[in-house]
Amino acid sequence: MSVAVSFYHLTRIPLEKALPKLLEKVLARKGHAVVIAPPEKLKTLDDTLWTYHPNSFLPHGIMGDGREEDHPICLTDKIENPNEAEFLFITGGCDVPDLKGFTHCLYVFDGHNESELAAARTAWKSLISKEYTPKYWQQKEDGSWEEKIL
Repeated sequence: MSVAVSFYHLTRIPLEKALPKLLEKVLARKGHAVVIAPPEKLKTLDDTLWTYHPNSFLPHGIMGDGREEDHPICLTDKIENPNEAEFLFITGGCDVPDLKGFTHCLYVFDGHNESELAAARTAWKSLISKEYTPKYWQQKEDGSWEEKIL
């Protein structure tokens, strides 16, 4: 099975506002997700998913909290898939793991962060060399997404 790979270039709103919206779409499809982030970002993302909306939250857990296999969304700093997720989110310039077992990979990067931009370029080239055909999505003025043909 091939993996659909998409790059999401954050230019208008930060990860903490964009990620919950993307994860809502996964949950609406009754899907599961793994979010890979740098260790120093995990607590921020955890807090964000609990509080991003005053009337709701996104059910999730952080790897190591226990019962990871039961969480629809699992936050981690390691390359793993404890909840048998179909969707893999890569954030903060983390490396792209082997995508085996996933059906969708979303590489979300901050367009104002030079190290994340460089990591995204490297990841794009790496995936192309492995014969993936990634799509590129850029934020519009209102924060919604528009696919750009490269």
